[in-house]
Amino acid sequence: MKMTYQINYAYACHTGKVRANNEDNFWCCGQLLPAENHGIEGVRTGSVIRDDLPVLSVFDGMGGESCGEMASYLAAEAFDRYYHERKKKLKRNPKKFLEDACRNMNAEICRYGSERKIHSMGTTMAMMAFGQKFIYACNLGDSRIYRIKEGQITQISTDHVLGQGLFGKAPLTQYLGVEEESMALEPSIVKEEYQAEERYLVCSDGLTDMLSDGEIAEMILSESPVEQVTEMLMEKAMEKGGRDNTTVILCEVKRQEEKSTFRNWLEQRKAIGDAK
Repeated sequence: MKMTYQINYAYACHTGKVRANNEDNFWCCGQLLPAENHGIEGVRTGSVIRDDLPVLSVFDGMGGESCGEMASYLAAEAFDRYYHERKKKLKRNPKKFLEDACRNMNAEICRYGSERKIHSMGTTMAMMAFGQKFIYACNLGDSRIYRIKEGQITQISTDHVLGQGLFGKAPLTQYLGVEEESMALEPSIVKEEYQAEERYLVCSDGLTDMLSDGEIAEMILSESPVEQVTEMLMEKAMEKGGRDNTTVILCEVKRQEEKSTFRNWLEQRKAIGDAK
């Protein structure tokens, strides 16, 4: 019996309780938000098999006068086009796929800013791609990716920040929207083997600034389904102040029997017969 993996996911995006606009965006298995948005209502869910090469990503925009939400949207939109045009490269060479995707998104934001003489727009990016045996975690900035395995939570992304920041948030050392003539774009990419029953969290700092790793782990390690845990994480972040836009994508890896083409045909024929 041939086995594959099914990825069950849930995601939410909230403006928060302080900010008037939402500078977060995401690309979750083909779903993204328009440039002007107020997050989404509740929690959305989905599932996809590993062989479809799912990608889950979060963008946290930066810049005044609506530049932040435009930067995060441009990144998500550019990746949407890139993914559909270059998806085969993700299967052949995942690391190169992610590096080129980062350059593509960066170029789109820089082009938009240059045409409009905007010099202060950018976005973080945290992206997780599933290959046949490995996951590839790629990030720029301080949006994070966590792996939850065997009762332990581990951050597998890198925080690209300058020091600890004595007053307010520490400045970022890497993000999308950087002219590469002035600073090289150097995404952090981690390759790890994955197994059934593991969970992965991709989130903006609206979550991690409100909740400790311990608080996050306590909810994710519960036996509750990913949809319920995502709702719990968002509610807790809002309960503790919701000072920033918050985006959460949580997924769980499940083992699944891979059906043969013949078996799929038989099931479809049976379903047609039952419907008559």
